[in-house]
Amino acid sequence: MEISKRAASMPSSPIRKLAPYSDLAEKSGVKVYHLNIGQPDIRTPQCALDALKSVDRTILEYSPSDGFLSLREKMSDYYARYGIVLRPDEIIITAGGSEAVLFAFLTCLGQGDEVIVTDPFYANYMAFAISVGAVVKGVKTRIEDGFRLPPIEEVERCITPRTRAVLICNPNNPTGYLYTREELERLRELVVRHGLFLICDEVYREFVYSGAPYVSAFHLDGMDENLILVDSVSKRYSECGTRIGCLCTRNKAVHDAVMKFCQARLSPPLIGQIVAEASADVPDEYMKSVYEEYLGRRNFLLEGLNRIPGVYSPMPMGAFYTMARLPVDDAEKFCMWCLSEFRYEGQTVMMAPGAGFYTEPGEGRQEVRIAYVLCREDLAKALTVLEKALEAYPGRTL
Repeated sequence: MEISKRAASMPSSPIRKLAPYSDLAEKSGVKVYHLNIGQPDIRTPQCALDALKSVDRTILEYSPSDGFLSLREKMSDYYARYGIVLRPDEIIITAGGSEAVLFAFLTCLGQGDEVIVTDPFYANYMAFAISVGAVVKGVKTRIEDGFRLPPIEEVERCITPRTRAVLICNPNNPTGYLYTREELERLRELVVRHGLFLICDEVYREFVYSGAPYVSAFHLDGMDENLILVDSVSKRYSECGTRIGCLCTRNKAVHDAVMKFCQARLSPPLIGQIVAEASADVPDEYMKSVYEEYLGRRNFLLEGLNRIPGVYSPMPMGAFYTMARLPVDDAEKFCMWCLSEFRYEGQTVMMAPGAGFYTEPGEGRQEVRIAYVLCREDLAKALTVLEKALEAYPGRTL
């Protein structure tokens, strides 16, 4: 029996593909520092944990397909604090931000249609595009430029008769880049002029280190019909396992079409919605402490990375990731070698190979994505292990 061509073409996750090697290392007693995945070690808010513990339903029922109204009302209030005006009926609760992206693709992209992304990009976007039969077109950004948006003419040159959407992640995963208002305005003008959708993934909105107020795509004028916002509670409240995200749009045709997909999958997770709704009441002190923790981790990690001979990483201005260039022949081989062969005082490190975040083969071969989701004590140990590994690696290039 053969599986489908679509299934065969699905890429392995660069974030998780080395997990079997990590599992083997840990089973043998090796301490593995997981810098490969955006799973924070920050404690989930107590109000969320209390809501989980106090669930007293006698039936765990279906919720409405677009999520509980009470949660959507709290999400509307949350967005208002950022100057984003969205009615509850413009918000659809999804099973994580991932389902929101998938539903956006199902709604906006047909077989063979194209979506433009900045390269490197969150690798699962490729998997979602393949799932719907669409094609990802990458616009190259450069580590030497801090991964900033290239001239808008380069983006425009990627547009073909099959182009239907532009997708950005702001702040960016995997680079940590933060788009400026000027860059967003240029994208707004482009998508409006060409009649394209702008799908904006704003999951990391809380983690902006520029000192300036966050600029959302919903702060831009004249694109109500073009804009689809993707969001999630996973990162800001450190509750990835609740699987609660949302899709927001003022385009009624898009909203109504997405609702059909929502109805087909029945409802978003019940328990996750209960926890997410409680999380909306998290004290300001919690969010402030989480922000300051990530800011401190970023500064600590970047100083440590760029002190290692041959390593370079630009300063990320948002999210909790950075892309680093290593002095190695092949970052994927190096990451696998770290897990399968290298040990320093019974420890090793796990990172996500950079090539999996690019559309073009050969790009990002010397890069890795590092998530600074561990405490500074563990980051310090991971940096030591990384430096020792680079000194010992047979394929070192410098």
